[in-house]
Amino acid sequence: MKSTKRSPLKDKPLRNPGQSLEEQRRDFVESAFEPALVAGVLVVLAGLEWSRYYFSLPPSPILFTVIAVIAVGYASLRIWRALPKARALRLGIEGERAVGQFLERLREDGYQVFHDVVGVGFNLDHVVIGPAGVFTVETKTHSKPARGEAKVVCDGERILVNGYEPDRDPIVQGKAQASWLRALLSESTGRKFSVRSVIVFPGWFVEQEPASRRKFWVLEPKALRGFLMNEPELLNAEDVKLASFHLSRFIRAEEGRRR
Repeated sequence: MKSTKRSPLKDKPLRNPGQSLEEQRRDFVESAFEPALVAGVLVVLAGLEWSRYYFSLPPSPILFTVIAVIAVGYASLRIWRALPKARALRLGIEGERAVGQFLERLREDGYQVFHDVVGVGFNLDHVVIGPAGVFTVETKTHSKPARGEAKVVCDGERILVNGYEPDRDPIVQGKAQASWLRALLSESTGRKFSVRSVIVFPGWFVEQEPASRRKFWVLEPKALRGFLMNEPELLNAEDVKLASFHLSRFIRAEEGRRR
């Protein structure tokens, strides 16, 4: 059956630092556990044979066949249910990587870029700090229809992806993230930084009601640099350095706490 959906990303993201080692580690762990799984099954079979030997039990192929069928059916159901989430996670990872690699180019314009800033029970996909201010960037990677229009529309109150509201309200999410980062920087630096929310939809055509852009931006990632370049300068180099230093210190402290 031909799929009715397609990825919004035209090109796969470039590879990340250490990705080869990460893949080698994953393959090593999987290859190490496969023999252990086989050994576990053989131990169970050996135990069953010994119980039959000691207690003179007759073979029970029907019982074990029923158990096997139930186990296979349960495993198949779990896999079938997990596939959509697995595909969504993979698409989300690819989207965040693609946006992250695009944001890295902003360093040439005097911006500092942070990825996957972990808070309590949530994370910021990206944070950008530079002359135009401080921005949280939330990546929303949605599959596009194989044919026809693929449009994101924001009227200032809600976001519609091809006419449908996402399960989680991106506007509420973005505002909460910006508020959290604003409070974090204020507490850490003793200064108030203006933090704006940016919500990006890779590969989609995006329309936003112009008046709402004073509060937050809804964009295709490639449009972000142009928006930043058209903004007045709010932070000088020392301001950027101060906010970046305190955010990086928070990130390192959280990483140390999680280990």
